[in-house]
Amino acid sequence: MAEVQRLKDADERKSGANWKRWGPYLSERQWGTVREDYSPNGECWDYFPHDHARKRAYRWGEDGLLGITDRECRLCFCLALWNGKDSILKERLFGLTGPQGNHGEDCKENYYYLDSSPTHSYMKALYKYPQSEYPYAKLEQEARDRSVTDPEFELEDSGAFNEKRYWDVFAEYAKNTPNDILCRITVANRGPDTATIHVLPQLFYRNTWIWGCDHEGCTLKPKMSLGKDGKVACSHESLGKFTLVVDDAPDGTRPNILFTENETNMEELYKVEHYTKFARDGFHRYVVKGEKEAVDSRGRGTKCAPHYTVEVPSREQVTLRVRFYANEEDPKAPYFGEGFDKIFEDRIQETNVFYNEIIPAEKETKEYEMSRQAYASLLWTKQFYHYIVRNWLFGDKDTPTPPESRLSGRNADWKHLFNRDVVSMPDKWEYPWYASWDLAFHMIPFARVDPFFAKEQLLLFLREWYMAPNGQMPAYEFAFDDVNPPVHAWAVFRVFKMTGKRGERDRVFLAKCFHKLLLNFTWWVNRKDPEGRNIFSGGFLGLDNIGVFDRSRPLPTGGHLEQADGTAWVAFFCIVMLDIALELAITDPAYEDMASKFFEHFVAILDAMNAMAGGGGLWDEKEGFYYDVLRVEHCTQPLRIRSLVGLVPLFATLTIEEEWIDKLPGFKKRLEWFMKHRPELSQHLNFMTVLDGPNAGKGRQLLGIPSRKNLKKVLEYMLDEKEFLSDFGIRSLSKVHKDKPFRFHADNTEYRVDYVPAESNTEMFGGNSNWRGPIWLCMNYLLVESLERYDYFYGDTFKVECPTGSGNMMRLKNVAKVISQRMVNLFLPDENGRRPCHGDNKMYTEDEDWKDLILFYEFFHGDNGRGCGASHQTGWTAVITACLEKTMKS
Repeated sequence: MAEVQRLKDADERKSGANWKRWGPYLSERQWGTVREDYSPNGECWDYFPHDHARKRAYRWGEDGLLGITDRECRLCFCLALWNGKDSILKERLFGLTGPQGNHGEDCKENYYYLDSSPTHSYMKALYKYPQSEYPYAKLEQEARDRSVTDPEFELEDSGAFNEKRYWDVFAEYAKNTPNDILCRITVANRGPDTATIHVLPQLFYRNTWIWGCDHEGCTLKPKMSLGKDGKVACSHESLGKFTLVVDDAPDGTRPNILFTENETNMEELYKVEHYTKFARDGFHRYVVKGEKEAVDSRGRGTKCAPHYTVEVPSREQVTLRVRFYANEEDPKAPYFGEGFDKIFEDRIQETNVFYNEIIPAEKETKEYEMSRQAYASLLWTKQFYHYIVRNWLFGDKDTPTPPESRLSGRNADWKHLFNRDVVSMPDKWEYPWYASWDLAFHMIPFARVDPFFAKEQLLLFLREWYMAPNGQMPAYEFAFDDVNPPVHAWAVFRVFKMTGKRGERDRVFLAKCFHKLLLNFTWWVNRKDPEGRNIFSGGFLGLDNIGVFDRSRPLPTGGHLEQADGTAWVAFFCIVMLDIALELAITDPAYEDMASKFFEHFVAILDAMNAMAGGGGLWDEKEGFYYDVLRVEHCTQPLRIRSLVGLVPLFATLTIEEEWIDKLPGFKKRLEWFMKHRPELSQHLNFMTVLDGPNAGKGRQLLGIPSRKNLKKVLEYMLDEKEFLSDFGIRSLSKVHKDKPFRFHADNTEYRVDYVPAESNTEMFGGNSNWRGPIWLCMNYLLVESLERYDYFYGDTFKVECPTGSGNMMRLKNVAKVISQRMVNLFLPDENGRRPCHGDNKMYTEDEDWKDLILFYEFFHGDNGRGCGASHQTGWTAVITACLEKTMKS
């Protein structure tokens, strides 16, 4: 297959095969980010608002509408649009800031990632642009008027798409060679009347020359100039020479090519003169304001765009074509015409062939289309991420010195961090910065389409310019010090196993990761076990508001929280490290000692967790569930909130085959000693003899936190539709708390946890995510895998009712399949064409131009499956592709 060969050539770094150099690496939002914030108090939303984005040069990146860039974000391409009515040129997506939104930051646009091959040799995306004036002020006002208990006011609610008066703007990209990029822009008038639209396909250099910096990536000022032949010559000291060519407008006329500089409009923003009068907002001022002097009539600058003004009849469309290429890969004229379209046809066909092999569903089925869009959205969320903390803290030579308060503020302890890479983002608008535990989940679907990239990303976060010297992994730019669940080791081992057959897997990758993960594990043990009892804290651990208190802050009661999920996460980390050590020990006996260490450490955690809550453990025998325990001096109190906190202990399970142990004499000897001399700990282990199959007569050992009896009790809650089990997966909080909220009193204040199935009703963690009821696919996926591992050990000997009370007894592998199917159903249309993820929005059900579009949200309503939170969080929500595979296994 052509795409498979391109991947292979790119990964092997063959000469002339740099197929991943260009991709969707341009952020959807650079404004309002921490890395662009130089304020004294860390108010990033206020320091660089949306209104400044068109006027101010960014220090650490770029953004744009449906754009692409090279992997160092030197030369960027994206769209700019004007409907003749808006107050500003549409160059980037708009949304509410964290303080503005009634549920935190929220993008107020409708855009969709439709396709992408892994090398980005073909890509397609869609933006829906209203023909009426974009309601910026109305969206802000509606959010101000709403509380956390009200739903969000979306663009569709404003009437912007009424009577279908909008444009569908499709951006497609195809690569002829690695540095010959073809761009096809199709503009469809969906409205009832003929309408006019201005389209400016923009090519510009990221500003790397004005700051006076001297680190890698800082450059001399590049150049663009218009030649007599109508081509734009582009020259950059490290990227080299490129040329932009533009096709005629649909009516046969040549578009005027505009030029300006990607420089801050110093006069308008700061009332000071600048060395050039041409600024970043030149095209906005020229097109919208009619300021002809805002662009450089000499045809030179660092930002250019052909200006197309096209009139399109009702229900019809036009196509615009541009192309840019490295001069040494000049395809020669004619640049457009049949040859141009043939390249698109070929790349589309090659992409189809690639996915037909990857996706288990039949072509043209609803399952296939869902999976295809999920992979496209996953691949589009790659982004160039640049943040050098030392330079950010101390400032650049030619810029004002940052406030001294920053040196003791946000991320001040991460001066070693040097990020300048293409990284998989959670959501390129709402979360245009990496989150380390999100990324671990991203790599599961990535391993199916681009194994090399998956392994590269996992290794990257363990490198010394990411990981702190003490072994802590960076969480996210708002607070690198925050603690995310330790899922990196799990992702490493899953990717290792997914990307090769047994005996052919990348053991060098696994060993490299293992050594760095040892540092991270040591950091966890040293920092998060305050009393050395193998009971761990950890803070909010990515589950934001799941607890009755903000778990990242001091408790109102004093003392500390012994966390069921924190402890179980460390146990999960420990057991994965054991699994990796056993794998590596097969070819290198040096790892046997490490396997023994992790085995014994896991059993110690298991023992500590399963002690009764009153006796220092986290298991509540009375209720049959795991709970956090509040410890104040010598007093303890279990916080009986039934939530995912009590389900995380299910993740930590592993079956060890006796046959495998026999191959490792050092580990076997230590194991036998442990079983004989530590009976109080070895009692927690389960042993079973295999009755049939190739391992008949052999024994296997189960390591898992809950005993068989306790596992059955926990699953009784989890599979109860009145508690955790919804039509679309496992809820993050039991529905029992709808009528029985958890209440806790301290210092004359009531703290409570209610079942809230959709957006949060509290301001905790900004209110833009909610773990008190919704369905989160990342956690559901780990639960599904855990059930499969338990089933591998217990087999037919362990069955549960699914759902609880139904009388329908199932093996655990079948329960896993049921949960997987319920998650998949979030995105599939029912008999009426309604996809649960879109809620009751009738456009997605009734309108031909909407009904095939899918959004992969951050989390989902615990009762009806409506998508909530970030609308393009296809990073971890893309695990739905793996869930689909599980439903199709016999």
